[in-house]
Amino acid sequence: MQITHVSLTLFAWDDIPPTRYHAASRLDSGSSALGLLSIGTDAGITGHAFLGSATHTAVNDGPGLIRFLKPLLMGQNPLDRERINAALWPWSRVVSVRSIGAVDVALWDIAGKAAGLPIHRLLGTFRQSIPAYASSALLPDIEAYAEEAQQFKANGWAAYKIHPPQQWKTDIKVCQAVREAVGEDYTLMLDSTWCYDFPAALRVGRAIEELGFLWYEDPLHDQDITSYVKLRQKLDIPIVATEYPATGLESYAPWIMLQATDYLRGDVAVKGGITTLVKTAHLAEAFRMNYEIHHGGNSLNNVANLHVAMAIRNTTYFEVLLPDGAHKYGLVQDIRPDAQGLVHAPTEPGLGYPIDFDLIERKKVAVLE
Repeated sequence: MQITHVSLTLFAWDDIPPTRYHAASRLDSGSSALGLLSIGTDAGITGHAFLGSATHTAVNDGPGLIRFLKPLLMGQNPLDRERINAALWPWSRVVSVRSIGAVDVALWDIAGKAAGLPIHRLLGTFRQSIPAYASSALLPDIEAYAEEAQQFKANGWAAYKIHPPQQWKTDIKVCQAVREAVGEDYTLMLDSTWCYDFPAALRVGRAIEELGFLWYEDPLHDQDITSYVKLRQKLDIPIVATEYPATGLESYAPWIMLQATDYLRGDVAVKGGITTLVKTAHLAEAFRMNYEIHHGGNSLNNVANLHVAMAIRNTTYFEVLLPDGAHKYGLVQDIRPDAQGLVHAPTEPGLGYPIDFDLIERKKVAVLE
């Protein structure tokens, strides 16, 4: 089997609700563009992936994918994923890691379709379902966090994660209000999105330890390993880091060796696809560390993340980032938790979720070839 065709269809995503998670990710325009990557073969099998998100238009990354990565793919056997992956990574100096991730996801989609199996079966299935947690946006006031957490608890979701206002005194008050609203036994997490200096991070960490939060995510600058080492020495609550920067397998080594974090983190978009995600999850397992999978930025990336979650032992939850309108687009039917708050393993070959090709055709902006 050989790759005979690579194209990226850019399609408009309109009516996205204003959304913010931290100072660097404000979305006010209400529109973006996704890219549908299609990798075709002489066997008649086509693999797909989405490129882009509500906050990161595929217009930025698409031209580099076609200019630099497509020539590496043409004529190759798409089942040679490891060899292709090794050839793609040196190009991360001139193309985005998101582009590498999209290519890798599409190659796994081909492999699953060729085998007639869901991707998690090719990886080696560990589970058939996983609990979902609701991951908040920045909300207008303390009461809004408490009300939203109560709503998701009442609907059977396994946990609720707070993206706080990023002012440490207010953030503590938000955490206190949410804990009071949902009771002592409901699972809560805090994701401070890299916003504190060390003294503030320590104060917030001690407060949420007392409140019984499950984990403390990204309190410090994403590359400040030395401060993470100090913070971990002073806190008992598990710290989660390494979601960014957007690099591959090797970037995890110093965090493990310096014991700077309790759990590792990543997703197919910012870590370069399913191949890297699985490798890093297994690396974490060797050190008895959890690998908590981050939201993938678009619907098909989240499907790819779900396959990995079904195939690794050391992850505990599936993240659903709120609001839905800023993250779910382009599929006929998206991932939805059931009444018990669980999301289930895909059952169809490849990625296994049908793409809304009619919508993509209606919203098509351009085709890059």
